[in-house]
Amino acid sequence: MAGDSDQERTEAPTSKRLESARSKGDIPRSREMATCVLLLIGGSAVWMFGDKLALSLNHTLVSMLSFEREQAFDTGILFGRIGGDLTEVMVALTPLAFLMLLASVASPLIMGGWLFSTEALAPNFGRLNFFNGVKGIISLNSLVELGKSVLKTVLVGGVAWLVIRNNMDAVMGLAVEPLKTSSSHMGDLLWRCFLTMAAALLVIAAIDVPYQLWSYAEKLKMSRQDVKQEQKDADGNPEIKAKIRAAQRAMARRRMMSEIPTADVVITNPTHYAVALKYSDGEMRAPKVIAKGSDAVAARIRELAGEHRIPLMEAPALARALHAHAEIGDEIPEALYTAVAEVLAYIFQLRTFSQYGGNRPNEPGELAVPPELDPLNPAAIAAAAATAAAIATATGPVR
Repeated sequence: MAGDSDQERTEAPTSKRLESARSKGDIPRSREMATCVLLLIGGSAVWMFGDKLALSLNHTLVSMLSFEREQAFDTGILFGRIGGDLTEVMVALTPLAFLMLLASVASPLIMGGWLFSTEALAPNFGRLNFFNGVKGIISLNSLVELGKSVLKTVLVGGVAWLVIRNNMDAVMGLAVEPLKTSSSHMGDLLWRCFLTMAAALLVIAAIDVPYQLWSYAEKLKMSRQDVKQEQKDADGNPEIKAKIRAAQRAMARRRMMSEIPTADVVITNPTHYAVALKYSDGEMRAPKVIAKGSDAVAARIRELAGEHRIPLMEAPALARALHAHAEIGDEIPEALYTAVAEVLAYIFQLRTFSQYGGNRPNEPGELAVPPELDPLNPAAIAAAAATAAAIATATGPVR
């Protein structure tokens, strides 16, 4: 049951899923709202420019139905006259056409905004699947579209019938009125009928817009597993990241091991820690740690040091301090300068003895390692505990 609940789409779509859907051309749209906007702007344009358009069309109609005898036998004059009449009609229709074009371009801004997606133009042969087509026919969306069509038919048709019924006397009186008077009255009746039908469509659009937004959000909802997988894809799969980190550590370890033959000395614990140091007079400001490790890595460092005849020196406190407070490639801490200087002086003297003979140098005794740098020193442990207690006191209890 737990597995099933995880697969239920109960989570809101993430920004990445919304962006992915938008890139495929999938955005919320309301055809009812677009149709209503086009009708309202078109009707307003007819109301504003109707008189001028009617006069222009009337003049054109009269001009095309009346012509002189010689024009009938001269096609050049006839075609020129027809071209002039059509130009006059096009000029008269330009404001209406411009407003309708503006409405068709601007209506998507109300819901969804402008969008051009090349992915939506790509061929999708899955749409030719018969079963997918049948599934789409009997889907909830198809039922809703059918319901909207029925509602539009009933609502718009009913509103038109009520307007005509309430103005039946005026409609019947148009037949006995003079032409100019009846034309004016008919335009008024048509305008009122148009406004009421547009208002009915506006009601349908007001219902359709929230439904389309809800339907779009429901369609893009995600299961908990989808959210987790998307988070993994964004942050990287933990298993793959762990393998990458392991590979990086292995590469770093190989690079570190390749530097050991250049070391001047390897300081050991003697078994738990090993730190390889290098110092070039005139090139380095202070000795640097070129390799360090514990347990198995420390054993490998000691092994490589023996193969390349790098001196090993047991100094447990110094090895622990260097391992804890110096990273690979960094200079040693200033507090350990004295202790490391004693070690390097002994190593360089031992190197001179091996080459030229003489008196064998004495191995340094107790090295000056500050107690607070030794992780196993009681003073360092007490200082660490005091620091932790101070932090806990400052931050207060965790709730």
